[in-house]
Amino acid sequence: MDFLPIFIDIRTQPCLVVGGGRIAARKTALLLRAGARVTVLSPVLDTAFDDYLAAGHIAHRAASFNSGDVTGFSLVIAATDDDSVNREVAATAKAQRIPVNVVDQPALCSFILPSIIDRSPVIVAVSSGGTSPVLTRLLRARLETLIPAGYGRLAALVKSFRDKVKARLEPDERRRFWERVLQGPIAELVFSGRDEDAREALRQAVDDTRLTLRGGEVYLVGGGPGDPDLLTFRALRLMQQADVVVYDRLVSQPVLALVRLEAERIYAGKQRASHTLPQEDINHLLARLAKEGKRVVRLKGGDPFIFGRGGEEIATLMEEGIPFQVVPGITAAAGCASYAGIPLTHRDYSQSVVFVTGHLKDGTMDLNWPALAQPRQTIVFYMGLHGIDILCRELIAHGLPASMPAALIQQGTTPQQRVLTGNLATLPGIVHQSNIRAPTLIIVGEVVRLRDQLNWFEPSA
Repeated sequence: MDFLPIFIDIRTQPCLVVGGGRIAARKTALLLRAGARVTVLSPVLDTAFDDYLAAGHIAHRAASFNSGDVTGFSLVIAATDDDSVNREVAATAKAQRIPVNVVDQPALCSFILPSIIDRSPVIVAVSSGGTSPVLTRLLRARLETLIPAGYGRLAALVKSFRDKVKARLEPDERRRFWERVLQGPIAELVFSGRDEDAREALRQAVDDTRLTLRGGEVYLVGGGPGDPDLLTFRALRLMQQADVVVYDRLVSQPVLALVRLEAERIYAGKQRASHTLPQEDINHLLARLAKEGKRVVRLKGGDPFIFGRGGEEIATLMEEGIPFQVVPGITAAAGCASYAGIPLTHRDYSQSVVFVTGHLKDGTMDLNWPALAQPRQTIVFYMGLHGIDILCRELIAHGLPASMPAALIQQGTTPQQRVLTGNLATLPGIVHQSNIRAPTLIIVGEVVRLRDQLNWFEPSA
């Protein structure tokens, strides 16, 4: 280990930055975030310092460096573009046993500045010892996806109850108690922004430790249109801690593969006229699993609240008193259109977009055709493959020209993506001749004309 990782309290401490360029300004900003009193030594300052000066956050000495300038400071950073000056700063600070950092020259440093994930009061630092700053940034980006922004608020909540828990429980009991708190529903309440509910739940858990996280929770998670890279950070985190996942047919295999390996998997897929589990059974299944104390992910393709029946499922959970949260996903319309190079709105072609289900709850296509057949509007049909002849015919009958551009996207955002384009008159025939299968999305509107110009995703499969 080349450097001992430590955290230094520099709140209200005098710190010196030698250098007046943009790199020096970034280091100054970091010191200010840590509460330091910063003096910047440089003949001139970059405009990046203007706000700090105007607000009185820094002191400026308009001079060149000399050996007496480090005296009285608790920490020094050298960030000039003159190697000889940087070396002199390092040597002078070390001679006075003052911690010193020279930007991008670890051999001259007595300490280095790591890449930081700031979830104050939780701080995570990553360093390559100065060997590869790019690798450090990549590792930081990876960790950012694993550490929710709410961890700081969670730490503050825990701090406010530490003394009470310490007074009630023995050391081994305390450890188990906090492990359950930090990995269960109370933590999830904080991560979902329900801080007051979390505080009340923790208060009850402390008053009666037998209640701690005895019940389960349901997470309605949007799995997006297929590409696993389009999952949200929260979706991935909840999938990784699930005890059970109840998933739909539209969830892609690469997305499903990201669920915790030990989790039980229950298929609840639906196809046209063929439901593995009726919706009512799914609703009650989620409630039953949660009552058994399990963390249940209800994983849906796209977004749970856009033709995903998420509203029906959480209504049952609310009736049963089951805690839950909803994690939005990228809906098929946004994801598939983007990957097909078809913007859903465009100043020259479309000022509105409408999402429509291709069949109603009773299986009919008795839609509000006059409202759909409007000029300068994009229409996106979900689940419209089997009714494509009807929807194209009705749109023409209600005023849209037969030449209106239209496209069908199969398995959008995945390596199996196919895009067929035509118009309201020709698209049904093109589809019938092309062996198309669900999942598909149909887009109608002038914006389809832009596909040839904007198409950027060409899957290799």
